[in-house]
Amino acid sequence: MSALDAGLYPGPDIGALLASAGYDTVREGEADAARRSFIESCPALLSRSDSSGIAADWTRACAAAQGYAGSAPRFFREFFETSIVGGNDGFVTGYFEPRLAGVRNRQPGFDVPVYGMPTDLVRQAYYAGGGRAPLGRYEDGRFVPYFERAEIVAGALDGRAPVIAWAADAIDFFFLQIQGSGQLIAPDGSVLRIGYAGQNGRGYTAIGRTLRERGVFAPGEATMQGIVDWLRANPGEADAIMNENQSWVFFRELTGDGPLGALGVPVRPRVSVAADPRFTPLGAPVWIDAANDRADGLWIAQDTGGAIKGAGRFDTFWGAGEMAKGTAGAMSSEARTLLLLPKGTLARIAPR
Repeated sequence: MSALDAGLYPGPDIGALLASAGYDTVREGEADAARRSFIESCPALLSRSDSSGIAADWTRACAAAQGYAGSAPRFFREFFETSIVGGNDGFVTGYFEPRLAGVRNRQPGFDVPVYGMPTDLVRQAYYAGGGRAPLGRYEDGRFVPYFERAEIVAGALDGRAPVIAWAADAIDFFFLQIQGSGQLIAPDGSVLRIGYAGQNGRGYTAIGRTLRERGVFAPGEATMQGIVDWLRANPGEADAIMNENQSWVFFRELTGDGPLGALGVPVRPRVSVAADPRFTPLGAPVWIDAANDRADGLWIAQDTGGAIKGAGRFDTFWGAGEMAKGTAGAMSSEARTLLLLPKGTLARIAPR
């Protein structure tokens, strides 16, 4: 299923949306931040294969964005139209860049390995199924699934993957893996920024849902902080619950001024959003109107996530630190969502 399969329909006028949300006045700076992130996305947007099926021509908008003489809201008015993908009922969550205790070289109190990419993690050769070949490893000439979380925690990667750092706390590191990037803060205050390098090919399981199904939380109560508090209060069960999520994320060291999203450019607070690339071309602007008003407005799709599946499913990025953590952890909201496309795209694909 792709955006083209789901159907694209004209949405409301982008100019009216911008004006009603205050982008012409108090939020003009947010519009300019979105324009700058769109500019950063353009090289990948113009060269990346588009799995949404829309095949929009971004050339004119990307060429104009860099040296546009007018205001940022005017830029979006001039070059974009809104579209509804399938239906515009969606769901929005939040993510952030965690900061946790960690060091480059192992020392007492820092015993949780942060693995780089394993040498034996590969895609299956001669795969005859649909889509991309699965990830796994070869064992005695047979292709088998890669080690799951419980096996990795037990030491299955010893000698198979480099250890690029050591974290102090397994629960903190578990949530850093979910976020996909973070900062490791050493006792001397030095910072090592790490980002997503790959994944073990195993399916992602949201342990909040697991805990709800077991009666620990009522619907709507499984916030990130609530889950962390429960894991710390139940150390005898914490490892088994975390291992319910068989997915494991591998990392690489990052340099630069921000964590990198799946598009290969830095994600920016209150600008970047993770999306499902089958429905939202990465690099495209999107509009969110959520029950939680903090997520309302203009975003740029620059990232993906294991739990971000569907046309209206978005994960908003809020930056680093405790305030970002609080905002992201509380962001769980029904939403109506729109995809912004270069003007003329809907007319071109309508006959299809």
